[in-house]
This record gives sequence, structure tokens and C-alpha cells, in this order.
Amino acid sequence: MAPLPGAELVKTPLQLYRYLLRCCRVLPEKNLQDHYKHTIQQSFKVHADEDSPERIKQIIKRAIQDADWVMDKYKKPK
Repeated sequence: MAPLPGAELVKTPLQLYRYLLRCCRVLPEKNLQDHYKHTIQQSFKVHADEDSPERIKQIIKRAIQDADWVMDKYKKPK
């Protein structure tokens, strides 16, 4: 299960970055949104020099899994 529709379409780091920022907009509080936006930005800076296609795929897959976990953590009860 993906946090937002379209996770299966994420193939490049730029697409991942945009996708994760869209996930942040869904979070319930402004301070949570800011925290996770900062975390996303820092992670992209750390991995900016990554050039292995296989490693990039691993990072994308893990980032989407982590976003799923965060979204479930803050999901509003129905």
C-alpha cells in the first residue's frame, strides 16, 4: 500500500522528491510537515552524488516504504 496514489510511477530521484513533498502536505499539522520536509531535503543532499542505478532504485523503494509508515502513523482515525 502506498501513502498516495502514484507511488508506483516514481522512477527518478526528482519524481521521488516531488512525491514525498506531496505526502508532507497531507500530514495533519504544520510542524510535522516542516519536520518531514526538512528531513527529505537533508536526505536528498546526502544522496546527491549517488550514481549507481541499482542503489537509486533501492533508495526510492525504501523512501516510499518509509513514507507509507509515516502516513499510517499520522492517519486520522475513521
